[in-house]
Amino acid sequence: MNDTDTWIRRFFPSDGAAVQLICLPHAGGSAPFYRPVAQALNPSVEVLAVQYPGRQDRRREPMLDSIGALADGVAAAVRDAVDRPFALFGHSMGATLAFEVALRLEGTGNRPLRVFASGRRAPSTHRDEQVHKRDDDGIIAELRTLSGTDQRVFGDEELLRMVLPAIRNDYRAAETYTCPPDVRVEAPITVLSGEDDPKASREEVEAWRTHTSGEFDLQMYPGGHFFLVEHAAEVLRVIGERLGEPAASLG
Repeated sequence: MNDTDTWIRRFFPSDGAAVQLICLPHAGGSAPFYRPVAQALNPSVEVLAVQYPGRQDRRREPMLDSIGALADGVAAAVRDAVDRPFALFGHSMGATLAFEVALRLEGTGNRPLRVFASGRRAPSTHRDEQVHKRDDDGIIAELRTLSGTDQRVFGDEELLRMVLPAIRNDYRAAETYTCPPDVRVEAPITVLSGEDDPKASREEVEAWRTHTSGEFDLQMYPGGHFFLVEHAAEVLRVIGERLGEPAASLG
């Protein structure tokens, strides 16, 4: 298995798609989170979902506990995987990672069509968050406030304990990340955010504007940190419009 096969999942391969969309999961998330997106955008957009090490079929691999290390791995896999125009989409930690991956790709002449940053404050904004230092119960309490974890997980003690190390690892990566305010990508940035997201205020998401030398637009939706689940159809429409490709319905 090569690095591309290790990092990238293609749930609905589409050789005829004009665009590829690289999707990066949130903290504790995994590639199958984007399976419905891949199905909805198929066949006009081929979704390549990223699988981080240390979870599911990669659970035996060492986890990477910094955004920089994750971005290095993802960028290398993306360079090998893309064979047509592409964009990046990331939610929460995945949005920060999408930005860092874009920086690396542009540095090697592989400019994305666009970066979609969902549910995350701008790279240069900072909060003194220490969730990764909490005990297991403290991390579980945090997850409950964000409403992004399948409720069945909370009822399965064995499963919950199995996924907590990856969640803690990703929180460490996200919470120790820093970025100077003058670092920017050339690609346009579209930011999507929940109006009541406790992790990203309007001011913090507006600050993404300073991190691109290209076009910037902000889309706000009712809801909290996982607004994109409730408003999936609207989010898919925005992705399709920005990429110039129609999006099918999730229904």
